[in-house]
Amino acid sequence: MRRVTRNVVIAIALVVVALLALGALPSYLGSGDPYYLTVEPIETNDTAADVNNVSDRRYPYLIGAIESSDGRSAGYQTGPYGMKEWFTHTPFDEVDALTRQVPNASTETGVRVRRDGEVYHAEVVRP
Repeated sequence: MRRVTRNVVIAIALVVVALLALGALPSYLGSGDPYYLTVEPIETNDTAADVNNVSDRRYPYLIGAIESSDGRSAGYQTGPYGMKEWFTHTPFDEVDALTRQVPNASTETGVRVRRDGEVYHAEVVRP
């Protein structure tokens, strides 16, 4: 194999390895106290985002909080320098997506959601 060809193959392999690391590594990074998505049942006739047909793959923090006994999702730790947020799914993404889908369901601190006839106020907190 020619030297130039070998160097190109090595460079391509390094780029592939770096891209794979960027995809896998951020989920293992985390620093500081965790954030949680919390849900609290509320009574209101205001607009709420319907989440009856959403998947726990699309909204893992929201569905996890609704199905948990304490109304709190699994923790999410931010990464150093804000890089983790570029590559991973966050509870902030879920609240933001629901707020964009149903703008009237937003509140000052979160979003109102409806699931199985129950209305919840969902927000991201850091204890």
